[in-house]
Amino acid sequence: MPELPEVETVRAGLAEFVTGARVTKVEVFDTRSLKRHEGTESDFIATLVGRRIEAAVRRGKFLWLPLSLAKSDKAQLALIGHLGMSGQILLRTPKFEPDKLTRIVLYLTAADGQKYEMRFVDQRIFGSLAIDQMQPTEDGGVGGFSAQVGLAAPWRNLIPAQVAHIARDPLDLEFDQAKVLAAFKKKQSGIKRVLLDQGVLSGIGNIYADESLWLAKLHYDQPAATLSKAKSLELLAFVQKVLAEAVAVGGTSFDEQYKNINGESGYFSQSLNAYGMTGFPCKRCGRAIRRDSWMNRGSHLCPSCQKLSR
Repeated sequence: MPELPEVETVRAGLAEFVTGARVTKVEVFDTRSLKRHEGTESDFIATLVGRRIEAAVRRGKFLWLPLSLAKSDKAQLALIGHLGMSGQILLRTPKFEPDKLTRIVLYLTAADGQKYEMRFVDQRIFGSLAIDQMQPTEDGGVGGFSAQVGLAAPWRNLIPAQVAHIARDPLDLEFDQAKVLAAFKKKQSGIKRVLLDQGVLSGIGNIYADESLWLAKLHYDQPAATLSKAKSLELLAFVQKVLAEAVAVGGTSFDEQYKNINGESGYFSQSLNAYGMTGFPCKRCGRAIRRDSWMNRGSHLCPSCQKLSR
């Protein structure tokens, strides 16, 4: 599943072209990709057509596009994109060849008059697009990362209702380390399970959890509450480092499922130390990286460097 670096890569790519663009037409080819939209297909289309996209915003693995206000609106609205396991948001010019498995297309006219097609492509249909009402953030801060776009906009300190339960992510400028450390101390669960808890901190999935834990020399089942403050801070620093480095190279691609808006792969897979490295020597001690079954998936670790302590 795409994690924060992959979604941020998509957000940044979209922001350059769709900010200020107007939706002129919408086509829905598969209504299953509207499963998180509370209204009908007709409502989805009618609400979008004629709207201007104000920005591209992200929190954790969630991406949304705040929409211009209409007189009939009772609340600020946003178009939410969730990529699920295999969703892609591709930006194409009108004459670009068709993309297989395209589920929804938004036809856009940019502020400079250039026309684009924003295509939602999804092989396994776990992802979705939806229009949602926005609400004030719990802490009163900005809703998500938008690269400082819309500093005085009415949607700035709002967040879509479907995303409101998601905690701030480690690259958020308002990320509260003290709040996360306090949550660690209350959790007897293994630290990897806590890192993946989107109510504690968001944007981290299997790949970046394994990489961060390898750097911190922590076993995935080490109870979060047993970590010292210094170790917890070290781990969070590694999480931020891993996520930032992955963003810089466009995220991680292992197959055809994750692509950026141009249909290109990310390159962080070339920098992995633990995830997907089963059988390869640990870059610290030389012992073979091991993959353990964990929560219907896998955890990758060095059995020598990342020992479980009680």
